[in-house]
Amino acid sequence: MARKKLLAREKQLTRERDAIAAERRQLPWVKVEKNYVFDSPSGKKTLADLFDGKSQLIVYHLMFGPEWKEACPSCSFNMDHTDGALVHLAQRDVSFAAVSRAPISKIEAFKERLGWKFNWVSSYGSDFNYDYHVSFTSEQLAKGKVEYNFELMQFPGAEAPGISAFYKDNDGNVFHTYSAYARGTESTMNAYNYLDYVPKAAMKMACASRCPGSAIMIATTRPPGRRKHSVLACGRPFSALKRAFLKHAMNERWMSACVFAF
Repeated sequence: MARKKLLAREKQLTRERDAIAAERRQLPWVKVEKNYVFDSPSGKKTLADLFDGKSQLIVYHLMFGPEWKEACPSCSFNMDHTDGALVHLAQRDVSFAAVSRAPISKIEAFKERLGWKFNWVSSYGSDFNYDYHVSFTSEQLAKGKVEYNFELMQFPGAEAPGISAFYKDNDGNVFHTYSAYARGTESTMNAYNYLDYVPKAAMKMACASRCPGSAIMIATTRPPGRRKHSVLACGRPFSALKRAFLKHAMNERWMSACVFAF
């Protein structure tokens, strides 16, 4: 029976996922030596402050550059899954914060527009994004490859998505325990899990590019009188989408655009 054969593989995947999660918790911790300071609606906050009384902290590196008019559409889709989980994270000694390089005024305006409640701070002017390899300087980009997802790769822009986990001990020492990038952040998007149950998930974002070596380009456009997010290209080689991105990125109708490699 096809279903029972698939069930065996699903059970194998569940056991493997549990084993990977256990291995993830055994990774070595790295003490955070820098005193990172962020802008928040209530003033300056350190990385330690973001724990908000908890011993564990999840940071989502939300793509929103200082010059952008709004956040990355794919990151925004991810963040739509966040608020409902906050109470359950808090009950398990986990705090959450999104971090972007955009000024806090832009962050607050976009957050209000989307109706989000989670903590979202600005790292503008600090090394935080650069140290955790989710933002890149013009000098780094000019070299052709940047360090992202634990390897050197071509990247089409100055911002990238990721998730980092931290722990704070009783003495106030903060440790970086884990980071994930690119499709490593996808497990937080529960809509994807629902779509994987149905036979035709044709509208699934990046569905055609869920294979190594391909990419998706998403742009936020502003046609006359309205605004929309568009999947401009999907499932094409990363190098081809990078060329398209560089060719059209200055189009005045584009409010923002991003390319993700898989």
